[in-house]
Amino acid sequence: MEVLVKKQTSKDQFWLDEKGIKIPYNRTTALERKMENKAFSILKKAVDEHNRIKKFKRELADICSDIYDQYMSEKKVKPSKGNFTWYNFNRTIKIEASIKDRIEFDDLAIEAAKAKLQEFLDNNVEAKDQFIKDLVLDAFQTSRGKLDVKKVLSLVRYRSKIKSKLFQEAVNLIEEGIRRPDSKMYFRIWQKNPETGKYEDVQLNFSSITI
Repeated sequence: MEVLVKKQTSKDQFWLDEKGIKIPYNRTTALERKMENKAFSILKKAVDEHNRIKKFKRELADICSDIYDQYMSEKKVKPSKGNFTWYNFNRTIKIEASIKDRIEFDDLAIEAAKAKLQEFLDNNVEAKDQFIKDLVLDAFQTSRGKLDVKKVLSLVRYRSKIKSKLFQEAVNLIEEGIRRPDSKMYFRIWQKNPETGKYEDVQLNFSSITI
């Protein structure tokens, strides 16, 4: 990330306001000049800090990946790149690394699954089993135009309980329609308090930093 805005100074004959109108420097107030100067200073420090944290997160990701690969190699296990936790020698430092995939669904697969489920409901669900219809319909309710991934995937859990061919075909379509366009890495670093013996989290807002 870089600083994208230009700092206006006393060397500028005119300052531009938010509408792009030129205001003579001598018509700006002492407070406006102070706010311009301090705001730019804060922005620059914030960007520098962001870049420093981003560099550290990338370094942390490389270290964790190296530790994981070497551990799996020594144990003769094929790496799967899942979540893992590792420690220093006396376990006073704990480092957690987790990978979370963002899940989306293929639109065509979901539409086909919904059609099969609707047919299943129409042909198989009686009034006394209204909860089944509510369960299915609720899974496909959208919020801000998006499906709730957890609710949709919850239907797959009923595969062994509902033997209907239509239901089986529908959950197969749901699984086939899963897409994982990207993933995020999360890290937590802990140190053990020698007095309490409990691990204390070193607070770092890594989640919103992409590397």
